[in-house]
Amino acid sequence: MKLIHLSDLHLGKRLNEFSLLEDQTYILMKILNIIDEEQPDAVLIAGDVYDKSVPSAEAVELLDDFLVRLAERSFRGRKLQTFVISGNHDSPERLAFGGRLMGASGIHLSPVYSGHVEPITLTDEFGAVAVYMLPFVKPGHVRRFYPEERIESYTDALTVAITDMKPDFSQRNVLIAHQFVTGAERSESEEVSVGGLDNVDVSAFDGFDYVALGHIHGPQNIGSERVRYSGTPLKYSFSEAGQQKSVTVVELKEKGTLHVRPSPLTPRRELVELRGPYEELMSKRFYENTGYQEDYIHITLTDEEDVPEAMARLRVVYRNLMKLDYDNTRTRTVFQLEAAQDTENQSPLQLFAKFYEKQNGTKPSEEQYALLEKLIETIWEEEP
Repeated sequence: MKLIHLSDLHLGKRLNEFSLLEDQTYILMKILNIIDEEQPDAVLIAGDVYDKSVPSAEAVELLDDFLVRLAERSFRGRKLQTFVISGNHDSPERLAFGGRLMGASGIHLSPVYSGHVEPITLTDEFGAVAVYMLPFVKPGHVRRFYPEERIESYTDALTVAITDMKPDFSQRNVLIAHQFVTGAERSESEEVSVGGLDNVDVSAFDGFDYVALGHIHGPQNIGSERVRYSGTPLKYSFSEAGQQKSVTVVELKEKGTLHVRPSPLTPRRELVELRGPYEELMSKRFYENTGYQEDYIHITLTDEEDVPEAMARLRVVYRNLMKLDYDNTRTRTVFQLEAAQDTENQSPLQLFAKFYEKQNGTKPSEEQYALLEKLIETIWEEEP
């Protein structure tokens, strides 16, 4: 059984006010080329299909075209099957619309989570493969259907949701999910939950032959190649500039035999970070024989004095200059707020306590701590 795993298309995304729709159209065609070369049995799309819960008309049209092209493909006399789940950026209801009709065309859309996930079974020469589609869920989503269960964390929620699936681990099973698994390396373009409250322990996925994850933008395995993020097909922040984007090719043979490999993707335009003094960057010998004039660019000028109208002047050469900043004596002495990574490693309660102390000159009382902890739990875990 050969599978192509991709995720986090973020169709309709804008980066620094630049529309990426043209780039997304280009990369989807490259993905179709890979699919034609690999001739898989199924394509797994692990959430964040759109960048917004109410996508633009252009983004909807682009997804429609992509799904139609997938539905038209058959390999070795068998219709290609495509599985799509919703992520935290998607509206589950909007993405699921028409799903029961599209299933006949080989396009399987995850329904809104209702407390139970029914698998779709594929077969090959080694037998059955059960494919489970679990859309993005929060503890409150799962608790609604299992009030008798103790669900206090994302790991609890995923464990309860998966246990209810009652997978037969004597056969091969594939799970498609969109969650943050503890230990994954984030990028700037991802939504960060304060205090890491959205963490899911990888043990929640024990028993599955392959877990196709979405949510994290850098391609990576979690613990082993059995649990993997395929990453985004395009770079969606300059923190991803050094990443090699890809789709993941998964081959399941007999039970217990798994082969995973990336298939690289080359974008129409790269995301590039350049650094140096203005005169050097504007020198023809610096940018000639490169793609910089068309690439998406972040420039850091190291001149001690600000360059008048630098953005406009640099865009004469670097037409898609997205971001400009300075690194010099002045900027290095500017007060820096606490780093996002440090914030992420603190709980909401700790962060509020720091804020309270700064505002009031004293720490919260034990009663205030208890009330705040209760409010945070209620707001966070029961948020729809």
